[in-house]
Amino acid sequence: MKTLLILSHKAYDGGDVAWNALRLAETLIGTGHGVRIFLMNDAVDASRKQAKPENAEFDLGQMLLDLEKKGAEIKLCTTCINRCGIGKGDVLSQSWPATMKDLAAWTVDSERVITF
Repeated sequence: MKTLLILSHKAYDGGDVAWNALRLAETLIGTGHGVRIFLMNDAVDASRKQAKPENAEFDLGQMLLDLEKKGAEIKLCTTCINRCGIGKGDVLSQSWPATMKDLAAWTVDSERVITF
């Protein structure tokens, strides 16, 4: 079963929204479910190299990389990357940038869609 998690909440805002979304992704993978993660709006900042603030308790970028190693598929909204001023080479993985067409395909092909 495939679950699509769409993150649009700011990555490091003092809350735990993005962190909890990635924890859910890890739990789903651990129980044998397929996981897709699409970052858009301010959430794309989590994919930027060295995005973790000094005082942050967790590293969302490292969590994304670890999830990908465990089988999660990860994509980022290219328009949002550009809007946020994240340049080429600043994204943790050059294979992650995607389009709304990619998000639409994932949405149609996933059994569950959860937004954060």
